[in-house]
Amino acid sequence: MGKKVKKETESPPKDVFDPLMIESKTPATVVLMLSSPENEVLAKACDALYKFASKGDENKVTLLGLGALEHLYKLLSHEDPLVRRNAVMVVGIMASNNDVRKLLRELDVTNSLISQLAPEEDVVIHEFATLCLAYMAVEYTTKVKIFEQGGLEPLIRLLGSPDPDVTKNSLECIYLLVQDFQNRAAVRELNVIPPLLGLLESEYPVIQSLALQTLEIISKDRETRILLEEYKGLDCLLNILENNELNDLHVETLAVLGNCLEDVHTLQQIQLTGGIQKLLSFLKVSTVPDIQKNAAKAITNAAYDSEIRKILHWEEVETFLLRLLETNNDDVKVAASQAISAMCENIDSKCVLGLQGIPQLVKLLSSDNEELKEVVVTALTNLTTANLRNASVVAKAEGIAPLIKTLNAQRDGAISNAIAVLTNLALQEPIRASIQSQGIMSALVGPLRSTNSQVQSKAAFAVAAFACDAGARAELRNVGGLGPLVELLHSNYEEVRRNACWAVMVCGSDEVTAFELCRLGALDILEEINLSSKRKNKFSEAALETLLDNNLSQKYSRMGYLSPSNIITNGFYDCGQVKHGGKFLSLEELSKQELTDRRAIIFINAKPQESVVEVPEVSPPVSGRSSKEKPRFVAERMGGPVEKEELHNFCWELDMSEIEFDLKSNIVPIGKIKRGTFYHRALLFKVIADRIGIGCSLVRGKYNRCWNEVKLVEYTPKGLLLPPQEYVVDVMFEPGLLFKQGSAKADQYKRI
Repeated sequence: MGKKVKKETESPPKDVFDPLMIESKTPATVVLMLSSPENEVLAKACDALYKFASKGDENKVTLLGLGALEHLYKLLSHEDPLVRRNAVMVVGIMASNNDVRKLLRELDVTNSLISQLAPEEDVVIHEFATLCLAYMAVEYTTKVKIFEQGGLEPLIRLLGSPDPDVTKNSLECIYLLVQDFQNRAAVRELNVIPPLLGLLESEYPVIQSLALQTLEIISKDRETRILLEEYKGLDCLLNILENNELNDLHVETLAVLGNCLEDVHTLQQIQLTGGIQKLLSFLKVSTVPDIQKNAAKAITNAAYDSEIRKILHWEEVETFLLRLLETNNDDVKVAASQAISAMCENIDSKCVLGLQGIPQLVKLLSSDNEELKEVVVTALTNLTTANLRNASVVAKAEGIAPLIKTLNAQRDGAISNAIAVLTNLALQEPIRASIQSQGIMSALVGPLRSTNSQVQSKAAFAVAAFACDAGARAELRNVGGLGPLVELLHSNYEEVRRNACWAVMVCGSDEVTAFELCRLGALDILEEINLSSKRKNKFSEAALETLLDNNLSQKYSRMGYLSPSNIITNGFYDCGQVKHGGKFLSLEELSKQELTDRRAIIFINAKPQESVVEVPEVSPPVSGRSSKEKPRFVAERMGGPVEKEELHNFCWELDMSEIEFDLKSNIVPIGKIKRGTFYHRALLFKVIADRIGIGCSLVRGKYNRCWNEVKLVEYTPKGLLLPPQEYVVDVMFEPGLLFKQGSAKADQYKRI
């Protein structure tokens, strides 16, 4: 064998560079390294950037400006696990910055992050991928993408991760996602309840708290509440309340239970296991404001169901709520007042809460807290609605003055409900008088001017309730309340318009107020409303009729008709028919006009002794054609009977002009007229008939024609009483003659 020759060591390839340790003190250089083709360089660069970004928000902004994020986004799907892990770490830590998140959304990074949640990935990748998703899930569009790209399933799976950071980040992301309804349904189908309940036993309080907050959100859906019961979740929640060591979780636990109490079946199950007693016992001894507040909110949510209200009443929940009103925390008082409002739907609870709670609620009306004031008057509204006893309790507790003062509150809800309480109290006459004496009508002017439709509606309704008294109507006139009331007739809200019409109807029941309402344009608006099939209502029609019946001068001018119940009194004037859309002028306005050749205004102002005069006898004859006697008082006062053939020669116009000239006025008292035609005589007949109690109508026709209609009863030859018949009275040609309504002679008298 030959001698062995030592084999020479092979020299390295000429194109390979020896390993070189690079040290950089500038982030820009490290960002450039993210473009390196070498995995080791990439991994070290990412590690360096992670440490740099962790030092503060300014460093994150610096890296963003250097374009690091675009490079890191590409590295999220790198084949090398270490490079991928370090890149995810940098992106996760940088995502706390809002500008970073904005660019991440533009890069559509969610799909890449979700892919990092696979079971085989490193736990560090899970931690920072979920951290980044949690940061980004604050924004709605990202929530949608996480949902659409299948991110819910891996997030729920990671709730069982052995790493608490992964669990916490995944849980926080789920909490943000379930703020939207579609995600709540999705996580329910993915069976999120068991892992969430399991996390209630976590050793980390932040995880327990997040789990409860998530349960509170998803338990707003009834389907989730059913699942909670199936998985014994209610027992878990009650156990937390019984554990004093977990008192930092009691507030969130009560929020979840509050949702669960909304279902009758769930509440019954809790009751059967003694859970309600445990819950109330816990609440009665707790002095923590947040716990008391959430407990009251839970009762409020539960009390919307009638069966649940019964159960709560049996458990004497009213005692607990009344005690909460005595706390020093306004938020607790607000929640307690809301719960009292809800419980009022139960009649028995309403009685208990009324007698004991109303004095406490009245005291709270003096609070400077506007929210508290609003919920207190809401509770008082519910307590006094359809309950006269509770209304009396409010009055005895001296609640009227603070309620009236509340009409100046800042919140519309407080104003509208304060009005509602006062209206409920007004059902009792003595209390209504007391409210009126304390200036309710003046206080209602502000609410009548409100821009809030509910306040407007309640204010108009209150005016209708209190304006039944003449003094109250006078007060409303004097403080300028009729103007805004009339404006509400224009409202596009049906309830506001209806209540305003009702109030106008009530206010218009005396002549002074009716005249003022008409002056403000109420008649024109009501006529317009009644022409619309959609806008009119029974009160708009009644209001129009009431205004006209208490303003007969305007009624006769507009309608051309006065009924037997329309009694003409001093101050009435006939200014002729006002054209549609024309303005009806007051007597004062007419008196200021210069003398014209237009039709005179006939004015009624008889002295007391003039009311006792001889009047035509209008009893019908046996034949029904002519009376036995033909009283000629009206005719004789106005020129005597006129032959039909000589009517055109009956020169009443000249006499009327002479009277106007002598008076230097267009207004002529009816007693001055010596020669009068149809419309003068018919008016005088109506005036006299009204004063001595004879039912008589006054009807205006065309071409100065007017006539009177009366209803009379006839007897048959055998003495039987016949139904009333309507007749037209002749005061022109054969004064006292009666024509049966509808007959040819009656029609001839009206039109020829």
